[in-house]
Amino acid sequence: MALELLNGSLVVNIFYDPRDKEYEDNICICLKECGPDEEKILYADETNIFLSAEEARALADLLRDAADKSSHATR
Repeated sequence: MALELLNGSLVVNIFYDPRDKEYEDNICICLKECGPDEEKILYADETNIFLSAEEARALADLLRDAADKSSHATR
């Protein structure tokens, strides 16, 4: 399952890569960007960031915390 951002021009897909199960950083954040070059925020059309389970949980916690603060700020 993927998340589309920036009006669909940036697609974020996060998954466990079983081909890399022997490595600690086997959770992939895949960023794919389409659209005109002058509007892109990334240098490449696709960028992959690999995280360990601990890093992925820390990132999830940071995102949840920011979302909670944003939700409370709009009330």
